[in-house]
Amino acid sequence: MTRYTATAIDEALASSRPAFIGYLSTGFPSVQGSIDAAKTLVDNGADIIELGLPYTDPTMDGKVIQQAGQAALERGLRTRDVFTAVEQVAGTGAAVVIMTYYNLVFKYGEENFARDMANAGGAGLIIPDLIPEEAGPWAAAADAHHLDKIFLVAPSSTDERLRITAEASRGFVYAASRMGVTGLQTAISSSARSLVERTRAAGAPRVAVGIGVSNRDQAQEVGSYADGVIVGSAFVKPLVENDTNRAAGLIELAKVAADIGDGIYTARRN
Repeated sequence: MTRYTATAIDEALASSRPAFIGYLSTGFPSVQGSIDAAKTLVDNGADIIELGLPYTDPTMDGKVIQQAGQAALERGLRTRDVFTAVEQVAGTGAAVVIMTYYNLVFKYGEENFARDMANAGGAGLIIPDLIPEEAGPWAAAADAHHLDKIFLVAPSSTDERLRITAEASRGFVYAASRMGVTGLQTAISSSARSLVERTRAAGAPRVAVGIGVSNRDQAQEVGSYADGVIVGSAFVKPLVENDTNRAAGLIELAKVAADIGDGIYTARRN
């Protein structure tokens, strides 16, 4: 049975903590390697896994994720491979979403993509370069197959944009902590908390924060006010650094995940 992101987040909140959401690049270091990495995150407490489907023009991806995505494409990753990964990771009981760019969904066919995602047990999609007003075909396919539609907001979003996005989203709204691409950063922008508050006020029942969360303290800080904490580059980095020793990469990933997970799990303790 498919586990949806709303269920994962609500159950985490019922336990007095935000949801732990981890991103990895499908196909890096290999398709099976990315599945093993995702299972490592689940073993270390992740509630939701974002499987990135690499694209040749990754406008939102920072250096680390671009490096992993480019390597995956060079190693022969195909769109259909992501559904294999979804099925395997969903089997752990985690909610699984795909994060990719609209051109790949369009080329595959919105209905085909939604059907194959649902058949694999996936929860839904995050498509950062697609806004609700232009998402008609995808939204229709997602609705037909009961998939989450996760749209993004940013600190620059107007109140009207937040309202439109909250209304169009299902599962959660992805709040980008800052403008720009993904990547490690030394501090979380103060605008992130305000963005979460504004997005909730616009009608979103669940708001998760991503982009730049890279260590325990940042995860704990974001988790004190967000419904979910999204971490990506910090998890991809140990796999990139240990590309020639994949066992070591998983060991390092587990260490990073355990540390960040501790920050998320203790974010709301008095």
